[in-house]
Amino acid sequence: MPDGPTFLTFYAAVLALQLAPGPDMMLLLSRGVGQGRRAAVLTAVGMTLVAGLVQLPLLALGVTSLIAASPLAFDLLRWAGAAYLVWLGATLLVGSFRRHRLDRKAARPVSDLAALRQGLINNLTNPKAMVFMLAFLPQFVDPASAWPVTVQLLFLGGVQKLSGFVILGAVALGTGTIGNWLARRPGLIAWQERCAGVVMVALGLRLALTGDASPVRR
Repeated sequence: MPDGPTFLTFYAAVLALQLAPGPDMMLLLSRGVGQGRRAAVLTAVGMTLVAGLVQLPLLALGVTSLIAASPLAFDLLRWAGAAYLVWLGATLLVGSFRRHRLDRKAARPVSDLAALRQGLINNLTNPKAMVFMLAFLPQFVDPASAWPVTVQLLFLGGVQKLSGFVILGAVALGTGTIGNWLARRPGLIAWQERCAGVVMVALGLRLALTGDASPVRR
């Protein structure tokens, strides 16, 4: 498992990205306003917890097999991941200067199962979600650790998914209040995206320059 400072670095980056109002959060706000909190919460469950049951085993087995087959390939994956994080952060920074608007149009009601299924499909069919996990999680894996790589990836991915559920679930429960509050403060959305972008760029550059996600030890 990652040590304390490394885990804090990991979770700070996770929080920075999850707190930025991205497409998932905007979908939940719109769903909560148009279809109610229950539908929004179930959509969040599908996006995070249920999707994680599919994504995490695939990711863990894939990365573990890659390490076993070629440590060099794993190093190349980490370098590619670092470059992707820099690109993602730069995209957030550039995108933060566009005009932000919440889609508040009402939609027809959906069943509980449909809301859960749509949240799951929304996440599984979004390649960016899996690409981000593939680029992000392996940066914090230590192949030399006493803990198997598969266990490390499942732990880190589980933390990411659980944190996403807590944040998106809170948004879903407060859809009306949060939606109205954010709608009156588009500048806040932009600054949240800028903060997340800076964190992603900084982490990606650090990984590219040092090859290590751990904080510098003196």
